[in-house]
Amino acid sequence: MPKVKNWQLGREMDYRYDEAHPEWQFAAVFNINRCIACQTCTMACKSTWTFSRGQEYMWWNNVETKPYGGYPKFWDVKTLELMEQANPNGQRWNTATSDKEAPYGVYEGKTVFELSPKDRFALGYLPTDDEWQVPNLYEDNAVGPRGEENKYPKGGGLDEHGTWFFYLARICNHCTYPACLAACPRQAPYKRPEDGIVLIDQQRCWGYRRCVEACPYKKAMYRPETKTSEKCIACYPRIEGKDPLGGGVPIETRCMSVCVGKIRLQGLVKVDGNGEWAHDPENPLYYLVREEKVGLPLYPQFGTEPNIYYIPPRWVPRSYLHQMFGPGADHAIERYVMPSRKLLAVLQLFRATRTIIFRFEVIEGKKIGEANVNGKTLELFDDTVVGYDKNGKEAIRMNVLEPFHLRDEKYPNSI
Repeated sequence: MPKVKNWQLGREMDYRYDEAHPEWQFAAVFNINRCIACQTCTMACKSTWTFSRGQEYMWWNNVETKPYGGYPKFWDVKTLELMEQANPNGQRWNTATSDKEAPYGVYEGKTVFELSPKDRFALGYLPTDDEWQVPNLYEDNAVGPRGEENKYPKGGGLDEHGTWFFYLARICNHCTYPACLAACPRQAPYKRPEDGIVLIDQQRCWGYRRCVEACPYKKAMYRPETKTSEKCIACYPRIEGKDPLGGGVPIETRCMSVCVGKIRLQGLVKVDGNGEWAHDPENPLYYLVREEKVGLPLYPQFGTEPNIYYIPPRWVPRSYLHQMFGPGADHAIERYVMPSRKLLAVLQLFRATRTIIFRFEVIEGKKIGEANVNGKTLELFDDTVVGYDKNGKEAIRMNVLEPFHLRDEKYPNSI
C-alpha cells in the first residue's frame, strides 16, 4: 500500500490511497470535563437525520459512559483486542522525542491498515444485531458487566478517584485517512475536497458493509430499508453557510449548537500543501490542538487521524487515558488544570455562538484574583475573547468573568 504521513503518529504509515487532502478540514474539540450526558445532542441529531424507517438503531451522535459503556457494545475494546491478537504486545509509543512533526512521540505499533487482511485494507469486525441495541449501555454506571467496580488506588487530588466513570460524546471523526473509504470496493465513501467531510455516495453504495466492518469507531451504519450504509454528514448545509438561520456564513452542526454543557467547539481549519493543518494560531481549533495541545485524538493508534479532538477528563486514571488518547494525555490535563491566560479565555468560546469562529483575539483585562492549583498559584484576569466569522465580522464577545444575574424578588421562580 502507499505511504502517507500521519502527524498524530509521528511517522508514515500504510494506506490504500495516495495522499490527497481537502482545502479546509471540518474539525471539533470536545471538553469531556463539562459533559453531563443530557443526550440533547443525541436527540437533536436523531430528530434531524435518523428518524425514518430502517434508521431505528442509527445514532450518528451518541454519548456513552466509560469505561463500560459503548455503542455498539464494546466497540473500542473489541478493536483493541483484534489489534493485540494481530500484533501481540506491539502497540507501543516512543515518547523520547516529541516535536512539531511528532507532538505525542512516535507510534511504534501497527495501525488497523497495517494489520489488515490482504483483501480488506483495514482490520475490523461486523457488530452483531445485539450489539447495536442499546445506545446508552451502563449510563451513569461505574459497575461493569459482572457487577465489579473499577478499583484504582486513590490519589491526593482530582487526578484519580477510587471509583469513576465519564461521558464520551461521539460523532463520525471525519478522518484524514478514513477506514470506511479504504475498505469499500465500490469507493462509495469519499472526502469532500472543500471541507474534508466524509460522506457515502448512496448511488455507488451496494450495501457490502465493508465500511461498517472497517470503521474502528463504528460510525458507518447499515440501513436495511435501503440496503445501503449511512453515517454522520456533519450537517454540511450548515457548514456551507446555506442554513437560513446562519445569515450566509457557516454555522455549527445540530449536535454542536444544542449542547447544554458547552462542551463543544467546532469549525474549519486550513490545510496546507503537505496535508497538515496550516499554521494559524488565531484559529481556536488550531490553537487548542497544535499550540496548547489540550485537544487530543480518540484512539490515535488506529491510524485514521481523526479530526474530532477531546480534552481528557482529569479525574480518570492516567493508564486508561493513555490507551484512549495516547501519551499526550498528561500534558493535556496539566495545561487544562493550570491554563495559560490565553487558554482560559479561549475556553469561553465553547458553545458561545452557533456561528463558526475562524479567528479569535484576546483583549487583556484587569486581574481579578488568584487560585491555588496543586500547590501552584494561578492568576486570574478578566480578559475578553472575541470570535470572528468567515467574513471577519465579530460573531461573539465573552469575558472570563461571566456576568452574574439576579432575579427580581417579585419573580423568584420565573425568568
